Amino acid sequence: MIKPEIMSPVKNLAGLEASRKYANAVYFSVSELSMRAGLKNITLANLNKFVKKCHEYKLKAYLALNCVLYNNDLPKAKKIITKAKQVGVDAVIVWDMAVIEMARQAKIPFFISTQANVSNWQTALFYKKLGAKRVVLARELTLKQIKELKKKVGNLEIETFVHGAMCYSISGRCLLSAYLYGASANCGACAQPCRKQYTLTDEDGRQIVTEGKYFMSAKDLCMIEHVPDLITAGIDSFKIEGRKRDPRYVAITARAYREAVDAYFNKTLTANKIIGWKKELESVYNRGFSTGFYFGAPNKNGISYDQADNLSKTKKVLLGQVEHYFSRLSVATIKFSHQGVKIGQEIIFEGNATFARQKIDSMQIDGRPVAKAGKGVLVAIKTVQPVKKGDRVFTLAD
Repeated sequence: MIKPEIMSPVKNLAGLEASRKYANAVYFSVSELSMRAGLKNITLANLNKFVKKCHEYKLKAYLALNCVLYNNDLPKAKKIITKAKQVGVDAVIVWDMAVIEMARQAKIPFFISTQANVSNWQTALFYKKLGAKRVVLARELTLKQIKELKKKVGNLEIETFVHGAMCYSISGRCLLSAYLYGASANCGACAQPCRKQYTLTDEDGRQIVTEGKYFMSAKDLCMIEHVPDLITAGIDSFKIEGRKRDPRYVAITARAYREAVDAYFNKTLTANKIIGWKKELESVYNRGFSTGFYFGAPNKNGISYDQADNLSKTKKVLLGQVEHYFSRLSVATIKFSHQGVKIGQEIIFEGNATFARQKIDSMQIDGRPVAKAGKGVLVAIKTVQPVKKGDRVFTLAD
């Protein structure tokens, strides 16, 4: 039986720090051509450094190049594929035939993106003949259909989304944002019209009473309660959505699915563990949870009618920032300019290349041990891993 890969979404080096203990692979894009157009941290200029860090952490690096390409985009795509090959990217995630041909010519492994809407075994085998190592299946398939497909495709790997935001349209190929706002979701600029409030009226302009105002706001996918079903279906890679999410989201989601998969294979999976993992997943950004199409087409319970934003009751609270880090001592001096802290409190360090969670075991002010420190004080704290000057420091609150 296949032990599935856990694949995390990352947007910067901090995401790698968050993934390194739990994921087997990460996926990302470069700012030059991205389905997440607002992300600017990973570029062709720093791709080599980023991929080296992935491999240092024993993470496979998958570069997504799956936006719609026009004539003027082809030279950029070629440049990205060439660079990806040079720096050792483990695979590119593609679906446009031009980019598939570029990947074939560069002899770089490629996966077929969910944008290709692969929904049957014959289509999967077509891409296999082209040289694809893996297909990311359409999100609209049931577990039964996935299992049937897997039996037909031999050693072709299959990947599915197991957690995160779901697009209202088929496999994410939405035209509504482009139609309403001139911002193409297929080019990475989705304005998320599905997350907005709407009023339903009849042909005479009379308002119709409805349950809520968010008619198209899909709940997030969450399959943590069904990990055994995913494994027995033969899925090779569990993909977590969320390339725009913060490092804490990346860490919590990867850890939950890593521990669930390990528990299944170690025969230590219990109902209480699943409850705990789901509670953890509820503590990070979510719009409520559903199982998507895995057990059949979603009904109205798959829509969050009353709210389109984060339902998590756990919030990050800014405490201050790192003023200096003494690497030989593993000590950071922190200016708690927003709130004070005390021994035993959990804090989170975040920066472009930093993510660390720890409890405060000891701290000093002017060389003297203290049990607590007030707002505005400069405090020395031993850290569990390196941090950087300017990294922000948070705590969690309900």
